[in-house]
Amino acid sequence: MMRHFFALYLLLFSWVAAAQNIPEPMSPPRLVNDFVGMLNPTEQAQLEQKLRVYNDSTSTQIVIAVVKTTGDYPAGDYAFELGRRWGVGQKGKNNGLVLLWATDDRKIFIATGYGLEGAVPDAIAKRIISTVITPEFKNQMYYRGLDKGTDEIIRYAKGEYKSDASDGEGEFPIELIIFFIIMFVIFVIIRSRNNRGGGGGNRSSGGGMFFPYATYSGWGSSSGSWGGSSGGGGGSDFGGFGGGSFGGGGAGGDY
Repeated sequence: MMRHFFALYLLLFSWVAAAQNIPEPMSPPRLVNDFVGMLNPTEQAQLEQKLRVYNDSTSTQIVIAVVKTTGDYPAGDYAFELGRRWGVGQKGKNNGLVLLWATDDRKIFIATGYGLEGAVPDAIAKRIISTVITPEFKNQMYYRGLDKGTDEIIRYAKGEYKSDASDGEGEFPIELIIFFIIMFVIFVIIRSRNNRGGGGGNRSSGGGMFFPYATYSGWGSSSGSWGGSSGGGGGSDFGGFGGGSFGGGGAGGDY
């Protein structure tokens, strides 16, 4: 019994110590918090603009935090505690995400609030780090890594990416199956009506195959260039964090 109490004491002590190492958010509040100076002002402004526009249109807050080190604490614990202490995301929605970069440790971690764990699960967070961010960081293209990484995060958070075979979910999307079934039924009905109508004479009046392209909303572009409407919210002042909460969702890596 005493051993369990001692383990709990050590865990609580580590949380308190880690919290003491976590900086306060920059003032005025912003979504890109570079405490090391790895990004130049133009790069910071461009990332901030993109994340503010996304925040203003969805209320989902994606925060970039650049620190020198997480000290003796795992990057994941540090990122979760930072998200909790800063209140990243909206209270009740818990739709916040922290992209942590510890420069001296050469570690990256994506921590998701409760509300984003389904849209950006651990496997996706790990993939974004390992296949998008890390290759750029290895080439010392830090801004490109963060820019492309946040692009991927936004796409998943918006639901533009559902799943693919490399996620271990190689099944055909059910919406697409339903779409093709509907198309086949419509085709059969049209063909049977044309055949009953007396052959070739009437085909030009109604025999063309009808494709209701709006039936399957997944087709076509969502015109989803969130950075394109730069006049939206990026130029206004960021109002601060909304009190979101974090669980244990996320993944990390090094470079």
